[in-house]
Amino acid sequence: MNMLDRNGHLRRQAHAAIVVAKKDVMIYYLKAPVLIFGVVFPVFFFLAFAIGRPVPIGGIVPGMLAMALFFTSSAIGPLVTPWERQAKTYERLVTSPASIEAILSGDVLAGSAFGLAFSMVTLIIGAAATDACIVAAAQLVIGLLLGALVFAALGVLLAAPVTTAPSQIMMLSAMVRLPLIFISGIFIPIDRMPVWARWLSPLSPLSYCTDLVRRGFGCPGYFPAWLDILALVVFTAVFFGMARLFHLRSRRVGNT
Repeated sequence: MNMLDRNGHLRRQAHAAIVVAKKDVMIYYLKAPVLIFGVVFPVFFFLAFAIGRPVPIGGIVPGMLAMALFFTSSAIGPLVTPWERQAKTYERLVTSPASIEAILSGDVLAGSAFGLAFSMVTLIIGAAATDACIVAAAQLVIGLLLGALVFAALGVLLAAPVTTAPSQIMMLSAMVRLPLIFISGIFIPIDRMPVWARWLSPLSPLSYCTDLVRRGFGCPGYFPAWLDILALVVFTAVFFGMARLFHLRSRRVGNT
């Protein structure tokens, strides 16, 4: 394939990814139950742990923002593929000219955009209702952008098992996501966690996103900022690569 053909192929696949992202948003994301679960649940879930603790209300905002981003970016991605298998549209999608990379990229883009949009709502409400103040805007923006990508990639990875039952994926998603929350330092700063939890916290991408978001609000970070950024990039690449591998394997299993 010469350079001209390669560039044309890349443009077509990029367009296919955007089309897939638009399809996901229109069909799956703009639903009342999705909005309720993706926005209201993480806020109240966080407040249930925060209320009654000697933490300034402004200090709650970074954790609430990171959790909202985590839930909204990764909540629907795991269910898109089972829903499409259930509706018998998945086979049409994978036999289209769009590559598996374009399809997965579209799913990641949709999840990222959804997470960022509703995280902005959380950010605006938190900044307006509390004394929280953005100190390092660059680190906050980088944390939100990379966090949205890595959490959406995690959601796409969780969609890989071959099933038409969304309930099975929801169970798997809960088993993966909830432990990541409790070792991420959202509720208890990492430096105050037990030793075993401090050893596990680097395994959660939410730890690094929360670290950058807290830096954005002037709170001290646990990891170096460069490590937060590098870790989020690496986690995104690993999750996307694993999602590609497992989706290809699931497609072969589904065809046998």
